[in-house]
Amino acid sequence: MWGFLALLTDATGAMPPFQTAAISFAVGTLVGLLWHASRRDRQGLLPSSGQWLAYALGSIGLFGYHALYFAALKAAPAVEASLIAYLWPLLIVLGSALLPGERLRWYHVAGALSGFAGAALIVTRGTSLAIDPEFADGYALALAAAFTWAGYSLIARRFAAVQTSAVIIFCAIAALLSTLCTWLFEGETAVWPLDATQWLAVIGLGLLPVGAAFYVWDYGIKHGDIQLVGVSSYAAPLLSTLILIAAGRAEAGWAVLVACLLITAGAVLAALSTIGRRGRP
Repeated sequence: MWGFLALLTDATGAMPPFQTAAISFAVGTLVGLLWHASRRDRQGLLPSSGQWLAYALGSIGLFGYHALYFAALKAAPAVEASLIAYLWPLLIVLGSALLPGERLRWYHVAGALSGFAGAALIVTRGTSLAIDPEFADGYALALAAAFTWAGYSLIARRFAAVQTSAVIIFCAIAALLSTLCTWLFEGETAVWPLDATQWLAVIGLGLLPVGAAFYVWDYGIKHGDIQLVGVSSYAAPLLSTLILIAAGRAEAGWAVLVACLLITAGAVLAALSTIGRRGRP
């Protein structure tokens, strides 16, 4: 689902970032409410007495990452800022060593580094990077975004007992905060979708990458192999590029092929422990 983020965002036209986020998070909230209503074992959406911290951190993490990422793209060149922001899967793998019951192995780190190298090729298209001190503030924002999403994910793992439906509240709060930022920072540049294509793109964002993907991510990060989940996340920029190529918005090249190999190799390395467990009688 995150692979469709670039294509759908591009299709929204001239709509500014926070306005796009506000509408997308609102749709994402509706997606969660419909899913929650369909469950027979549904519980209340509001947190219990011991869950307020998890809800607060989750809401801050979900909104904070996107706010920092959007700000970074405005304050620094998109290629360098995006690459720095894509450190978050590596940070998840490294940070997993701090979680109870988790052990960080050399192949987890190697897999994460291989995945990051593949993501770097995708983001840079095989060209050189130009780290300019002039954009230090933007780079710092991108790094903060990476730490925010990694922290959000690791904290979610610590609060595995909190039901995934809590993400509905996270999305609702993120929608309200994005609306506030639209009013504060984008009031003069706010633009509503001009045609059906742009409306479908915005709704598509809320249905998939800025909606259902968050619920799937929450469940996976809480109940899956966190190192494998983290490394596999590097497939997102690769899938995004492949989708753009299929849609005629990008061109294929050697960088895409090498990135495929690096990201696949990284995922295989990170999965060694899982493969070993399954191979035992």
